[in-house]
Amino acid sequence: MRSSLPNFVPKAFVVKNLDTIVNVIGIAYGLLLVVAFFVRSKLTESMRVDALFIKQATEQTRPLNLVVGLLVAGYGIYSLAG
Repeated sequence: MRSSLPNFVPKAFVVKNLDTIVNVIGIAYGLLLVVAFFVRSKLTESMRVDALFIKQATEQTRPLNLVVGLLVAGYGIYSLAG
């Protein structure tokens, strides 16, 4: 007896273009930097741009994360759209 249900075979989502993967990672990192401006957690503190590149990172250098995060995420979105 044959079932009347449709034959469903799940397929893996495969991206064939490396540029897409790089841009999505860039967007995710940019959004993480924006979140790091507002939220203080172990993950966001370890990924802060000012903590990575400035020797004496303080609360006064924290807004740098917002600016860099918006630039990185914006460029990634622009690259995916274009």
